Amino acid sequence: MPELPEVEALAADLRERAVGRVIGRADVTEFSVLKTYDPPLTALSEATVISAGRHGKFLDLGVEPSGGGAPLHLIVHLARAGWLRWRESLPAAPPRPGKGPLAFRLQFADESGFDLTEAGTRKRLAVYLVRDPAEVPGVAALGPDPLDPAFTPEVLGSILAGRRTQIKGVLRDQKLIAGIGNAYSDEVLHAAKMSPYRLASSLTPDDVAALHEVIVTTLRDAIARSDGLAAGDLKKEKKAGLRVHGRAGQPCPVCGDTVREVSFADSALQYCATCQTGGKPLADRRLSRLLK
Repeated sequence: MPELPEVEALAADLRERAVGRVIGRADVTEFSVLKTYDPPLTALSEATVISAGRHGKFLDLGVEPSGGGAPLHLIVHLARAGWLRWRESLPAAPPRPGKGPLAFRLQFADESGFDLTEAGTRKRLAVYLVRDPAEVPGVAALGPDPLDPAFTPEVLGSILAGRRTQIKGVLRDQKLIAGIGNAYSDEVLHAAKMSPYRLASSLTPDDVAALHEVIVTTLRDAIARSDGLAAGDLKKEKKAGLRVHGRAGQPCPVCGDTVREVSFADSALQYCATCQTGGKPLADRRLSRLLK
């Protein structure tokens, strides 16, 4: 799943490529992808892209309608298997709905544009056209952004205080902290030398301060590695930069111990027992709360 660093990089790529371009047409090929109907998708015709940003894992393309008026926002959530693919030249004919990975296409007047694709059969990619990003339920419910200067150790401490849930689940909960998913929560906890099963409420003020620093550093480092990369290169860079996530069975780059895995119904976490749990392997309890 694209997480904060990848979505930030996609937004930067669109700021470079799309801002200033005039939209020719928008086409939906997977009907479940479009979650709004007012304004209609036709309102994008001849609109000009004026900004590209993000809210947590949501991509936000700001557009100015051709007839004037308040800007609109094309909000995209790539879900677990979605991706954005920029193309310098798109076919003139609109795409046909079908069984392929293409879900949505935005084409500019000069025939460039991007496709939103989603692999697999579980279609969760979502597109919203709204007047205010807060109209998107997932955006409205987001917790603080960990790269916002307002996200201080004190704010993190207030999120964790009294919360008798495992720290892994807290880091992944978008209503508590925006943008961190399965991969970067593994990376943060490995860098912090902290067990994913540790209760959030058990962290001392020193633990909270250290965790805060690791969260910010890990995310900023990932963004820096992606700086200047095109959308097509981001997945490869993400995979290459991860230390434990997705590397079960490989040696830990810090201590050399074997990276271990705990599997769940549709997800898994990876960790180093030597670095994070005092050498003790974690029980594979398949706790559903970690998947929230």
